[in-house]
Amino acid sequence: MHPHPAMISTELVTLQANGAEQPFLSCRVAGPKGAPLLLFLHGFPEAAFVWDALLQRFGDRYRCVAPNLRGYPGSYAPADVKAYRANIVLGDLIALIQQQAATSDTPAAAVIAHDWGGALAWGLAAVAPQVMQRLVILNAPHPGLFLNALRDDPDQQAASSYMNLLRTPGIEPQLAAHDFEQMWPFFERFGGATWLTPDLRAQYRQAWSATPQPAGQANTATSALTGPLNYYRASPLHPPTSPTDAINTLQLPDALLYVNVPTSVIWGEADTALPPSLLDGLSRYVPKLHITRLPQATHWVLHEAPQEVAQAVEAALARSPE
Repeated sequence: MHPHPAMISTELVTLQANGAEQPFLSCRVAGPKGAPLLLFLHGFPEAAFVWDALLQRFGDRYRCVAPNLRGYPGSYAPADVKAYRANIVLGDLIALIQQQAATSDTPAAAVIAHDWGGALAWGLAAVAPQVMQRLVILNAPHPGLFLNALRDDPDQQAASSYMNLLRTPGIEPQLAAHDFEQMWPFFERFGGATWLTPDLRAQYRQAWSATPQPAGQANTATSALTGPLNYYRASPLHPPTSPTDAINTLQLPDALLYVNVPTSVIWGEADTALPPSLLDGLSRYVPKLHITRLPQATHWVLHEAPQEVAQAVEAALARSPE
């Protein structure tokens, strides 16, 4: 179908200064500037390279941009947990869209996002719907439904208990020890990971051991894992660790929950960390909703079902943005 895959290059994109911060993002890019923009957002513990096949596929028609999120290899990586709060990271994404779209007020044709990238994309669609025409989510729960499950559902609390491990201060050396022995199970525990080839393992190893880039005036993270872990540390969403945990009384404002952008959700239903029950009631928050269920795929749907994901993204792009 696509005999000539688009060429991918890496670009360092300097964003508009945000207060004292001067963020920059290392991006995988394909396709001509000025073409409709597709923004691809990776999750934990991955990096922008996981989108390469889709960049090659869509780069003939779109400007495809897949950033390494703040804190990930080659991108702005401050040490401070507060620098990873959602409202700050969303500032990076809005600035990136404004810079990479045809004009600063042209919306992205779609934001396509998995896992943590999806958590950010849900928030972006709620608070800044004007920056995108469509939202495409892969195995990333809506924040309102996820909050309820983390607070009230013992099964979800057990499935997400790893989040509290990742929030532990100073756990980076433990995760990096013995060739990242405690990192690989994130792939293997949630579904065998037959897709995890030696080449892919090498790409992950490289990402997890990269030297963080100096972050200007801010203190720079000292480990490549610090930025990725800081998303967990900065988020109020995690299983409660005591009856007085803040999540037990957390109320998310409606402005963060209602998504009026046309939304396509692609869900690997064999995801043990994020079960498909997290889709129940989603249409209450997302009126323009289309769900594609992939029964055999786990959380790592992008690796396990690349053709089905690509076709579902094609279909999402073909649906009218109105």
